[in-house]
Amino acid sequence: MLIKNSILGIVLVFLSGCANKPVNKNDPWEDWNRGVYSFNKVIDDNIAKPVTLGYKAVTPDILEKGVTNVFSNINDIPTMVNNLLQGKITDSFSDLGRVLVNSTLGIGGLLDPASDMGLVKHDEDFGQTLGKWGVGSGPYVMLPFLGPSTVRDTLTKPADSELSFISYIDHIPTRNQVMFLELVDKRSGLLKFEDNLKDVMDEYAFVRDFYLQNRRYKVLDGNIPFEDECDPEFDGECEF
Repeated sequence: MLIKNSILGIVLVFLSGCANKPVNKNDPWEDWNRGVYSFNKVIDDNIAKPVTLGYKAVTPDILEKGVTNVFSNINDIPTMVNNLLQGKITDSFSDLGRVLVNSTLGIGGLLDPASDMGLVKHDEDFGQTLGKWGVGSGPYVMLPFLGPSTVRDTLTKPADSELSFISYIDHIPTRNQVMFLELVDKRSGLLKFEDNLKDVMDEYAFVRDFYLQNRRYKVLDGNIPFEDECDPEFDGECEF
């Protein structure tokens, strides 16, 4: 009887703790997401980051910048399409101008003369396009290897991939090498932000909230109402 009562007491304490735990409605799969985040961090610490640091160590800065410019030029194509789908005709033509200028005067995108000419770099994808037309983000999800996302953004990744020039490279080994180089280039661009995580008490929550807020900012094109007090950590009504 004493053992039974003790077990019952432990169960009640556990249920009480769960009931009192604040629920983040934007992150209903938090336990799973935290596990995936830990997995991704192990992969990053032991593979992705060392490879990236090695790449930066052996690659001259001018060449590294050129590689970044090439991938930036390639990504202007899906950005152009998404700006068009969102009804941003002027921005879409600006993106087209960037591709034409950088692909020719910029020697295939190695240089970025388009920016010097005043053609602004934009950043649009199908997730933002759906958000523009009222499709909610859905719950936050941490994807293995790929990192932070939402249900909406995850479902649109194949569409974004279809618009990438890289996916149309027929020679599979070459395509894989280019995709690998793109991943290394993206990881290289994140190195400068790592200091922001050093003093964070909950790294997972920091990354999640930053991602959700940044996506919301992009969907609304920075036009967030002044009176908007939406906090993705506690408010389940936020739309991104």
